[in-house]
Amino acid sequence: MIVSDLLPEPVRMRWRDGLLIGCGPEDERWARAGLGHVVSAIEVVDRLRDERGLPAVTLHVAVSSRLHEGGTKFGLGSSGAVTVATVDAVAACCGMELSAEARFRLALLATARIDPGPSGGDLAASTWGGWIAYRAPDRAAVLEAARRRGLDEALRAPWPDFEVRPLPSPAGLTLVVGWTGRPASTSALVSGLAARDWRGSPSHREFLTRSESCVQAATRAIERGDRTELLHQIRTARQVMARLDEDTGLGIFTPGLRALCDFAEAAGGAAKPSGAGGGDCGIALLPTEAEAELTRMRTHWRAAGIVPLPIRTADRKDVRDDR
Repeated sequence: MIVSDLLPEPVRMRWRDGLLIGCGPEDERWARAGLGHVVSAIEVVDRLRDERGLPAVTLHVAVSSRLHEGGTKFGLGSSGAVTVATVDAVAACCGMELSAEARFRLALLATARIDPGPSGGDLAASTWGGWIAYRAPDRAAVLEAARRRGLDEALRAPWPDFEVRPLPSPAGLTLVVGWTGRPASTSALVSGLAARDWRGSPSHREFLTRSESCVQAATRAIERGDRTELLHQIRTARQVMARLDEDTGLGIFTPGLRALCDFAEAAGGAAKPSGAGGGDCGIALLPTEAEAELTRMRTHWRAAGIVPLPIRTADRKDVRDDR
């Protein structure tokens, strides 16, 4: 049974050939509509349990989240957080003690089974906390490796391109998150790029080059404690996304996201859409000492229909080589 504060009633499920199916039509509908990531996480962990020869368990999973308002999610990676939490809880229930990296890998496999497009950055952030530098693995490749070799081997084998390492908190800067009130879908935006034959185009190559350069420069700035350079790179990231929006017409920058970024820059900070854009949230960094400017920015945000969210960076867990 799975219970969620986003669903009107409990969902009852049973096993069939290694997959969870609803005990009735309504159970199946709600499981796929609102609990897809939870179901996939349970299935992946149970497959690992089976590979390790451990006994099956009966599960009662309760999912509760404060990252929504009236059933509308804030777009803060809550699906990723729930996936990581489900992997952790179900593995513990099955008697499996997993490293942080193993939990992340299982969560990424569970997510990629549904959609291999998202990078998994939300999963990494939920697994390790704090500020991290993350490079996504090839999701299609790791799915295929798990299918051919089994999950236990996939947890131990090298993953192409995968990298995660801790970063210090940006010196002298305050992180502020604003919610525009408009839901957005990363998968829909990524699919929109594919439909426009954008991949492989000169615009695509320029976007990749500029994005890579921006991320590397921002990472170095954080490591050096150079807040001026970091703010510059956040503004550059906004410009790179704006150019992509102009080239593709995806609607990455909604009026709310433009206002969010403009007010942050007017206050002496820098801001950009979080995730793929198209709505949901934007993130801003402002000098810590600029308290008056921060207060004015929040006032302008509220006037524009942007909700400042009471969010802080989570405490970091150890990032270690624990395969």
